[in-house]
Parts: sequence; C-alpha cells; structure tokens
Amino acid sequence: MDQPTPPAEPAADHRQHQMLERIAHVALRIGTTLAQSGASVRVVHEGARLVTSGLGAEVLGMRSGYASFEITVAMGPLTTTRMMQIGPHGVNHRLDFAVRDLAVRASQGGMTPEEISAELLRLVQETPRHPPWLVAVATGLACAAFGRLLGADWPSFVPTLLAAGLGQRIRHALLAHHTNVFVVAGIVGYFAAALGCIGARLAGSSTVELAMMASTLLLVPGVPSTNAQTDIMDGYPTMGSARAITVIMIMVFAVTGVWLAEFLLRIHA
Repeated sequence: MDQPTPPAEPAADHRQHQMLERIAHVALRIGTTLAQSGASVRVVHEGARLVTSGLGAEVLGMRSGYASFEITVAMGPLTTTRMMQIGPHGVNHRLDFAVRDLAVRASQGGMTPEEISAELLRLVQETPRHPPWLVAVATGLACAAFGRLLGADWPSFVPTLLAAGLGQRIRHALLAHHTNVFVVAGIVGYFAAALGCIGARLAGSSTVELAMMASTLLLVPGVPSTNAQTDIMDGYPTMGSARAITVIMIMVFAVTGVWLAEFLLRIHA
C-alpha cells in the first residue's frame, strides 16, 4: 500500500530555518572564540546572546562544557540546536575584548550573519600579538621581580630572569607544536628550575631554592584559576570544576618538573 506523501515544507519556513541555522552558527563561533581567549562562561553566553538578539532570534538555552559549546535558538515557531567544539583554552585579552565589542555592535542590528563571521575571522587573523621575544623578556622580568618579593637576593635576579625567559620560549615552541599542555608544564618546570638553580649558584646567590621556585612562576595559571572561581560563583559549577581540575593538573606536572630538577641537581652537587 502506498504511503501518503508528506506535505512540502513552505518556502518561507524553509528560508527562515536556513536563517536560524546561520544565526546559530555565528553565535557559536562568537562564543567559542571568547572561550578560547580566556573569557568566563558568563561572558561567553552574553556574547552569543547579544549576537543572536541582534539578528532577530531568541536564545532558548546554552550549555558550556570545557570542550564544547551548545546553543538552542528560536525564530517564531522554529527552533534549532547546534554544538561546536572549543579549541585549546588560552589567554588573549586583546582578542577577547575585540570580540566583545563585535558582539555589542551586532546586537544593535544592521549586520548579517555572514558579515559578523567575516569580521570575526578578520579579528582572529589581524588582532595584534606581542612578539614572542618580548613576551619572554616580560615573563622573565615578572618572575625575577616576584622572586625579590618572595625574599630572593639580588645575585639571583638575573639568573631567574634568564631562566624564566628561556622557559617561556620553550613553552611557546612546544605549544606551537601542539604538545599536551600538562606535558609542557612538566618540561618547562624542569628546565626553568634547573636553569634558575645553576645560574643562581654560579652568581653566588644564597637563596638558590627561591630562585628555582621564582623561575617557574610563569606556569601558575592565574586567569584559569580566576575563571574557575568566577564560573562556580556565577552558577556554572560544571565548567568551573573542569577549569579547577585543569589548574590542579598543570600545577602537579609543574611541581613534578621542579622536583625532578632539584633531585638531579642535588645528586650531582
């Protein structure tokens, strides 16, 4: 027996559904870019919501995981749910605030999903970054200054600066080759601590252990730690807990690297 042919979807509903798909896609891209730049969940959701409202749709729900972002949007009686993978979490405040500004402009209307996507792509590609050498120097100075605040003596200042700066260059090179972030923490912790210890000894420092610790302060994940607390307090315990566990794992690997450096250097002392 022949089955009845279902009625064809009206052309207007089909176009509206396509528009809804485009809105969901660009909202997801805004949200994932914010998450990858170091934004909290509240900021991620607000950015996606602003874009969606500016394009004439309504957000019915959002879910942020550590590795994915999901959104459900509606336009009239039509709804769609889409999910996008979140890449490696980093810290890029320039891009973060540039994308926030784009979301605000999109919320005011007058932009199409394609225009927003193109502008987002431009921001990702063209937002200026500090050169790696400058980041390494600034990181070394910061760690050496913190070492002084912690009680390290002046002879250990330059060795700490050099050890932390070289540690930052090693981290940058390893992350560029997509090395596991926890393994990177262990490797950098070992080399930075070892270089700080050897340099402080050669400089005649009496605070070698403090120099070792200060040389590895670049590994302390400050922004993820803050975001973990913020997310939990904002009512997103799942994401906050995931970030907190990531912070703990990074510190465990970093401490393991420092312990290994200390152990080996003492063996050959």
